[in-house]
Amino acid sequence: MEYHRPVLFQESVDALAIKPDGIYVDVTFGGGGHSSLIASKLTTGKLYGFDQDRDAEEQSKKIESPAFQFVRANFRDLKKYLRLYGVKKVDGVLADLGVSSHQFNVPERGFSTRFEGPLDMRMNAEAGTTAKEVLETYSEEQLHRIFGIYGEVKNARTLARLIVEKRVRQPFETINDFKQAISSCTPKGKENKYLAQVFQALRIEVNDEMQALEEMLEQATEVLSPGGRLVVISYHSLEDRLVKNFIAKGKFFGEVEKDLFGNEIKPLDAVTRKPIVPSEQELLENSRSRSAKLRIAEKR
Repeated sequence: MEYHRPVLFQESVDALAIKPDGIYVDVTFGGGGHSSLIASKLTTGKLYGFDQDRDAEEQSKKIESPAFQFVRANFRDLKKYLRLYGVKKVDGVLADLGVSSHQFNVPERGFSTRFEGPLDMRMNAEAGTTAKEVLETYSEEQLHRIFGIYGEVKNARTLARLIVEKRVRQPFETINDFKQAISSCTPKGKENKYLAQVFQALRIEVNDEMQALEEMLEQATEVLSPGGRLVVISYHSLEDRLVKNFIAKGKFFGEVEKDLFGNEIKPLDAVTRKPIVPSEQELLENSRSRSAKLRIAEKR
């Protein structure tokens, strides 16, 4: 089984407009597909691949290019780690925000609703709060918030109440325990979609994904040289909205600021007016690419 098939693979790397002597960052190394292709286009340039996952670190050993450096860190610490390598400015930053197929396909990681396994879901399996801890310690209000906002689950309040009631009687040890506990909330005939939304919400909370994404986008913009490219592939509307707003306005909420002459003050310009989406062919070959949107911006 292949470790991970990148979505919008060629399109995203092309969007970086790679210069052979440039400095690039793949902030979501994953299975290393993007990094391998970027590294192959560099001569005297340098590529830094970030990932907090130990499995990704193992994968990184397959890239033998002298241009490549793996960095075991969360992309929210982008600036700090680049500074450690003496890098102040870069020519391009690529972020593929999907969970890698590998993480979904390893039952012990607890990302997938298809397998029995522990309720874990941590991108860095050696640190942080697990999904089990979230389900057992969060208040009904907190659970309602994460399922409503991060999962866009329609009956989020009912689901939160049910979890709080059930956990008193029996702790959720595994994915199947949890699925059984919430079965009365799960719409018949739409089980897969519903559970995917519930698991997405838990994963985002466990890994603090939205806050980490905001921090990464702000730092990526700071380290980009003028004319440098920011390339982001997102997979759900929450992420895409953040990326879109940040490119359009230089901030996540509110209106773009203007100077005394009415010129917009923002660090990035969108390169494409609309996001790039997978081709019919890619959709046929990889169903996970369904919701992918690629946005490209250039530093002013």
